[in-house]
Amino acid sequence: MADFRTHLSVAAGGGVLLAHGGWQAGLWGGVEGLPLMALVTLGGILPDIDADHSRAIRLIFNLLAVIAVVAGALLLQHRLTPGELLVACGGLYITMRYLAGLVFARFTVHRGSWHSLLAGTLCGLVTAALSYTLLEQAPGMAWAHGVALGAGYAIHLLLDELYSVDLVGARVKRSFGTAFKLCSLRQPSHALLMLMASAALAPWLPPWAGLAALLL
Repeated sequence: MADFRTHLSVAAGGGVLLAHGGWQAGLWGGVEGLPLMALVTLGGILPDIDADHSRAIRLIFNLLAVIAVVAGALLLQHRLTPGELLVACGGLYITMRYLAGLVFARFTVHRGSWHSLLAGTLCGLVTAALSYTLLEQAPGMAWAHGVALGAGYAIHLLLDELYSVDLVGARVKRSFGTAFKLCSLRQPSHALLMLMASAALAPWLPPWAGLAALLL
């Protein structure tokens, strides 16, 4: 499979192409393209958080912890005193950075259900929902955020699959077929949970017309 640096650099390049292409097409402005570039890059390393000791899992859970603190502060700032808000944000950071990481490592295996297009779709839907409901983005831009993260996710899976083919030795490695897949057939319960989670996001997703306008 590709290493962390390769995933990061290729996804970043894909993010630049997406942001610039959308800007040239008039879908968003130059400044609006920067978060899209960042989301493609994030999606490009996100699948590797199922590797318990990878650089990706440390980086991503640090980022998720910061995002959780910012979101918590925005949602709770008018409901709690400054002292209570500080304690709540500290709890959010510790929970996301350490507890969530331990739970995730406990219930996932590398190149399992998390290394699938279904998982990438779920992450894209979560991103679109957060962008629309929490950040109050327009439907089209919220869907663009979700698509950007999903695109980075797909880039990661495709790179891992390409690295499973040894062109020099003209052979296919044993890892072929374990990355770029719809879902993990060895873990059908995980696939079912992802489908249920995707369906449960429906009330918070942007109107589907925004996605259609973006893609068509």
